[in-house]
Amino acid sequence: MAGFNKVVSSYSEAMAGLEDGMTVIAGGFGLCGIPEGLISQIKRQQTKELTVVSNNCGVDGFGLGILLEDKQIKKMVSSYVGENALFEQQLLAGELEVELTPQGTLAEKMRAGGAGIPAFYTATGVGTLVAEGKEIKQFNGRDYLLEPSIVGDFAIIKAWKADRYGNCIYRHTAMNFNPMAATAGKITVVEAEEIVEPGELAPSEIHTPGIYVNRVIKGEFEKRIERVVTQEQN
Repeated sequence: MAGFNKVVSSYSEAMAGLEDGMTVIAGGFGLCGIPEGLISQIKRQQTKELTVVSNNCGVDGFGLGILLEDKQIKKMVSSYVGENALFEQQLLAGELEVELTPQGTLAEKMRAGGAGIPAFYTATGVGTLVAEGKEIKQFNGRDYLLEPSIVGDFAIIKAWKADRYGNCIYRHTAMNFNPMAATAGKITVVEAEEIVEPGELAPSEIHTPGIYVNRVIKGEFEKRIERVVTQEQN
């Protein structure tokens, strides 16, 4: 198993092969469980014309939001975009294509893509703008939309712990989109808080098996709070 060591020592090695026009699936929800260092590497590489699939696009100046600064994102597929003024500005100016997708549908698009399922039917979005141009079929008297799954050229993931073989554990709310996104990349790169030796992670605790993972890098995380809310003391 020595040849299964997937740890890389630099961010440039971690994101090697990412080219203009590719599709990147990014784990995370808000600023929770996002691969901060891998996103920063994409900015350093100045890879452009990207389609990015993620629940949201970070905030101004952090997370995926930094890729908007140099207009590296051509199209965003996401379910929530309300925390980023630059995102709104580029959308209204026609500089950014946006495909708004219901949150559960987005999660299933990733899961189905990772499972080799090309499309699936869902009732979510029937009778709304989401349904425009999509096949509708009736099951048991109810209308369902045919939604295509998503497979990315790259999937970038944030894990709490990973071993050298790529087996991963996510912590608490970082379990959001990361497990589904990890399966849906042709190349999946994991940025982990801690890298351990094989055997240190109990098999029953592993959320993403290493078979889905191509590269692992140890990251340093700022873990910024998306919106600070405090309560005034009486």
